[in-house]
Amino acid sequence: MRTILALEASSDFASVALWEGGSIVASREFASRRSLSADLFPVLASLLEGVSGVETIVVGLGPGSYAGVRITIAAALGLQSVWRCRLVGIPSVAAFGALRGNYQAIGDARRGTWYYAQVRDGQCVEGPRLLESAEHLRRAISSGEGPVRTSEEIASEWNAEMVLPQAGLLAELAALDQGILQHTDLEPLYLRAPHITVAAPKE
Repeated sequence: MRTILALEASSDFASVALWEGGSIVASREFASRRSLSADLFPVLASLLEGVSGVETIVVGLGPGSYAGVRITIAAALGLQSVWRCRLVGIPSVAAFGALRGNYQAIGDARRGTWYYAQVRDGQCVEGPRLLESAEHLRRAISSGEGPVRTSEEIASEWNAEMVLPQAGLLAELAALDQGILQHTDLEPLYLRAPHITVAAPKE
């Protein structure tokens, strides 16, 4: 029987879910603002009690909390090394609600910038991409399709619906082989290139 474990921690609330035989059989949600690294593993242990292995692990890749995404990727890699199972990553914004229909996902990318994605039937057909200003975000929303959703406390500012990404939806997407962006070597969705300081040449 096909079994899928899903991990999602790109927002202030984390979730884990176990999918088996066509439906979610167990799930947990918990606050992940400050102590995800300490809280995640007891939750996983409770969820996986009696489970000897899974066929697939899916992780929400963000955008969002880099720390949260990195911790869930590390946990998934540890389990995958034991179970020798498939490991995949899906953008967290693909799990902002039902798996059918169109919506637009937005978020604060800091330093005056924003991210934007157009999601259709559980798949990012545009983005997530970085927008350099609020005006660029307004233009993207005006030309997009469907309601605007966010996982952050900016909903009223953008007339958006606040929706937390759900591990259960990631599991369903993985079961359908839909929206998968990465395999095996997972990395958080970085909207900016990393800033690297190069040491000055020695004289």
